[in-house]
Amino acid sequence: MKQADSSEGAFSIESNSIDYVPPEQRHGNPKDLFTLWFCTNIAPLAVITGATAIVTFRLDVVSAVLAICFGHFFGALILGLTSAQGPQVGIPQMIQSRAQFGRYGSLLVVVFTTIIYLGYFISNIILSGKTLHTVAPAIPLSAATVIGAVLATLIGVIGYNFIHRINKLGTWFMGGALLLGTAIMLPQLTPAMLQQGQFSASAWFAVFGICAVWQISFSPYTSDYSRYLPKSTGIFKPFLYTYLGAALGTICAFLFGVLAVSITDTSDAMLAVKEHTGILGFAIMVLFLANVIGHNAMNLYGAVLSCITSIQTFSIEWRPGRKARIALSVTVLIVSTWGALLASADFISIFISAVFALLFILAPWVAINLIDFYLINRAGYDIASIFARDGGVYGKFNVSAMTAYFVGIGVQLPFIRNAWFEGSWSRALGDIDVSWLVGLLVTAVVYLVLNSSRLGLSASLSAPQRAN
Repeated sequence: MKQADSSEGAFSIESNSIDYVPPEQRHGNPKDLFTLWFCTNIAPLAVITGATAIVTFRLDVVSAVLAICFGHFFGALILGLTSAQGPQVGIPQMIQSRAQFGRYGSLLVVVFTTIIYLGYFISNIILSGKTLHTVAPAIPLSAATVIGAVLATLIGVIGYNFIHRINKLGTWFMGGALLLGTAIMLPQLTPAMLQQGQFSASAWFAVFGICAVWQISFSPYTSDYSRYLPKSTGIFKPFLYTYLGAALGTICAFLFGVLAVSITDTSDAMLAVKEHTGILGFAIMVLFLANVIGHNAMNLYGAVLSCITSIQTFSIEWRPGRKARIALSVTVLIVSTWGALLASADFISIFISAVFALLFILAPWVAINLIDFYLINRAGYDIASIFARDGGVYGKFNVSAMTAYFVGIGVQLPFIRNAWFEGSWSRALGDIDVSWLVGLLVTAVVYLVLNSSRLGLSASLSAPQRAN
């Protein structure tokens, strides 16, 4: 496998793609995971989504705050646990799925995740184009869309180190902007405004679910951004810094949206922010634009790594490096920008709704991933087998994982309640969608039962065995 150049700096194009990162190439500090996940979640989409607790679900402010905080703190547990896998295995999240599902069985989740990445990339291209056009009306919307896409691609092409560096810097700017914006808007919140809306169990749990799902939806690419950390970093520190960064950053952005729409009559959170933060409004829009572009670089980076994983599954002798990643990045840029320019005006809302609806596909993978890594294989995989032609010790298909996966999907169907599908039991639960929780729990139990004889058997694998 191709190895990364130890001399790579923040502005050097990353030489690795889906390869194992050997010990001599490991670097970084687990605290970088806090700034990465804190900054990337302070984005317009988070502000807009947070505002739905008031605008769409009609909760009062206190109920909205509690639902948002509990939802993100719960969902970030899963995000943190997947992120902590990176330093231990040294490979991206999706190729790691070969150890759980088998070489070809892993395509079940890899293909789905690639589609999600591409959808997010297109959505954020559209969003960055609109934001740039708002900030600089002289730039035509189509041109603004292309500019946003190209800038995100450039960051994604440079890769891992640069993505971490800009988020480390961005944390201070985005955190400071939210703090100042909150200080300006908070005095405008009156006691009467706090009484608007009301508590509803179904609405509260819906907001809780959206927040939890927000965090879980990042889990297919968390170890992409922790895999260069030294293995000696351990599990707890990457977990803790990812958990706190992701939870606190998103909570701040969601609550910013709640505050913005609570003090105005408009349902447009971004417009409310611009109108009620005075001269700071324009600066906040510019910072949001920069953050959308930076966040979209992560979508591109993850999409390209997932594409490479899918292709390499069949092109067994192919060892992709820097050139392959650049070529695929340019291809994704062209196709996605074309799609963004042709997309309908409501593409973003439709896509986000579809992503939340499709969580029933992601939930079983999350359960299998966590059970397999932490309980069955005890935080260690045979890396050579992951890249082996026949799947090595993991084989081409893992029947137990695929069985648990499909059982996990099936048991969710009666409980699903969204814009696309209504399960037969969802109304009996007050129209609350608990399908993803059912999927997580049932899949975990089924996978544990099917693999009870393997618990801890892989713990003896050493790091050299995995690397060779």
